[in-house]
Amino acid sequence: MAEIELLNQIRSKASQRKKTIVLPESHDERILKAAEVLTKEKIASIITLGNEDKIRNDAKKIGVDLQGIRIIDPDKSDKLSDFTNYFFNLRKHKGVTIEQARETMRRDIFFGGMMVNQGMADGSVSGSFATTADVMRASIFCVGMKEGISIVSSFFLMVFPNAVYSFADCAVNPNPDAKQLADIAISTADNHKKLTGEEAYIAMLSFSTKGSAEHELIDKVREATKIVQEKRPDLNVDGELQFDAAIVAGVGKKKAPDSKVAGRANVLIFPDLNAGNIGYKIAQRLGGAEAVGPISQGLKKPFFDLSRGCSVDDIVNTAAIACLMA
Repeated sequence: MAEIELLNQIRSKASQRKKTIVLPESHDERILKAAEVLTKEKIASIITLGNEDKIRNDAKKIGVDLQGIRIIDPDKSDKLSDFTNYFFNLRKHKGVTIEQARETMRRDIFFGGMMVNQGMADGSVSGSFATTADVMRASIFCVGMKEGISIVSSFFLMVFPNAVYSFADCAVNPNPDAKQLADIAISTADNHKKLTGEEAYIAMLSFSTKGSAEHELIDKVREATKIVQEKRPDLNVDGELQFDAAIVAGVGKKKAPDSKVAGRANVLIFPDLNAGNIGYKIAQRLGGAEAVGPISQGLKKPFFDLSRGCSVDDIVNTAAIACLMA
């Protein structure tokens, strides 16, 4: 129930932002159904890509009303030539030819990515059909990294009955270095506030709290904490902290009495993917948390990857999250 309440809040906030989201994979009926929901509930303005006659035919077969949904066929678009030239100039140093650039831009997820790049859409949601690798390539090649951020990462909103935490990175980066870990923390803190409305309190997690142990793995977390403090002095961050010191007030007061974060952390940054992936699954399976995500971050604009097993609701919720992060 807590997850449903949070997602309903996110949908409501998204509808107020009046953003445009491109859903490239119109050949998937789940995309068409999600486009209808997003449009009828006025969560976002929707663009979908593909052959218009085929899309309208497919929609009619499954009873989807396309009123209010904009359809663009990349092959017929007057933007194809501009997008091709732009992409060619971006990638020619990697040996990409103009012909290869054109073929790439004819692909729905790459055309959608260039629409985001050029401000024709505020974000993209794809991956119901395309592989994660293709979605990631389209996001990095077409949208690019957010200024000051060195790495694409992911986070989960972990929804408990009385609290919402952000866990990162639990899905993308196996072993980030200190600089990358710091950027993961910054991205997650900013997005936690956008999605929950709460001030972020960031705990840089380790198996040590404030010098209770010494190891090179702890040194990485300490260095990352320092980088966050230097790059973003406006953020509430502390580390290294053990998990209990981060979230349990009594333990935090005992182990880190001078910390502004210990005992009240709501953004939990794990030192590597082993810890992050195991941690969120323990919270989900043993702790009863609902996991929303993984949500991609670190790009200039939202460009989200769906699970190929996603539901229509998953697509709608992901698009709503994209509206808030745009």
